[in-house]
Amino acid sequence: MEYEFKIDSNSQEAKRLVEFLKTLTYVKEESKSPEKKEIYKSFDYKNSKIAVIGGGSWATAIIKMLLNNVDKNNKINWFLREKKSIDFIKKFKKNPRYLRSVKLDTDKIVFFENIEEIIKKSNILIFVIPSAFLKSSLEFLKINLKDKFIVSAIKGIIPEDNTIIAEFFQNEYKVPLSSIAVISGPCHAEEVALEKLSYLTIASKDLNKAQFISEKLSCRYIKSSISDDIFGTEYSSVLKNIFAIASGICKSLGYGDNFQAVLISNAIQEIENFANTVHPISRDIKNSAYLGDLLVTSYSQFSRNRTFGAMIGKGYSVKSAQLEMNMIAEGYYALYCIHKINKKFNVEMPITESVYRIIYKKKDAAIEIKNLTAYLK
Repeated sequence: MEYEFKIDSNSQEAKRLVEFLKTLTYVKEESKSPEKKEIYKSFDYKNSKIAVIGGGSWATAIIKMLLNNVDKNNKINWFLREKKSIDFIKKFKKNPRYLRSVKLDTDKIVFFENIEEIIKKSNILIFVIPSAFLKSSLEFLKINLKDKFIVSAIKGIIPEDNTIIAEFFQNEYKVPLSSIAVISGPCHAEEVALEKLSYLTIASKDLNKAQFISEKLSCRYIKSSISDDIFGTEYSSVLKNIFAIASGICKSLGYGDNFQAVLISNAIQEIENFANTVHPISRDIKNSAYLGDLLVTSYSQFSRNRTFGAMIGKGYSVKSAQLEMNMIAEGYYALYCIHKINKKFNVEMPITESVYRIIYKKKDAAIEIKNLTAYLK
């Protein structure tokens, strides 16, 4: 197809359009530049071997999606830390702790309890480990990761470094940005288990790789799209967990739906302002990877961050809330990291800072939220 555009060639809109059309060229045509061809066309899709690293709810949901698109001749590799979990899944065909209703076709899965071994035998690595434990999980790794295709399904920040996952693999393991992808929602594992229609966005600088992962995850109840906005989707995934905590706190304090609507309207503005400051590119914040993910995380009964916030709003301490939930609320770690990162950028983020003071400075939640209402519009 050919299209004709009449716009000012010197305008910002024209420059953005040219950049966008270049990304489409990577998907539909061979790159004419030898350097770009090497970056975008060298991956061996036909002989790819996918590994899922992690054993929680979201990892189990991703396994369930992938099982729709593999056969016994091209099995999925799956790493779980505990041998007893592997033995249980092999025997009963379900995860003993997470999404127990999901029946898993174990004939299409090869299990590993050694992370070094699974990485050695795979070239696409889907990491689904909580961000707080990712660095320690890879601490003694001897294998070079720079030739692997890294896919992050982690919605958090590395606490020790205050870096998003893509930056972590790029900085620590010299993985090229073109060999990194990010999976974002809106998509809760519990609804994947129920096979409720859900949507994913796969972001990568290499749109061919993004499309490949998109096809591997898509099925009757999963639709997916692709994007080249790695940083925007990652930061949005991090921030929405903070705003879900805020939503939970406000719910427990007695604020109603009208207020929640205003809260989340202001939250998406904070996401937009922060993302555009940290990584300024043209993006539509109304897309489901940003706004949709924020909405489902802030409102859903399945949102662990909203649950965590609701418990804080009821007077639980952070430790008691974490113990009772027995699950990781990524927003807790994200709060501290975003607070630190924003010292450099100085983006106005009244909701984030209010929640930070409640969680980390132990300020009274009722007073903090009341003060916050003066900033919302």
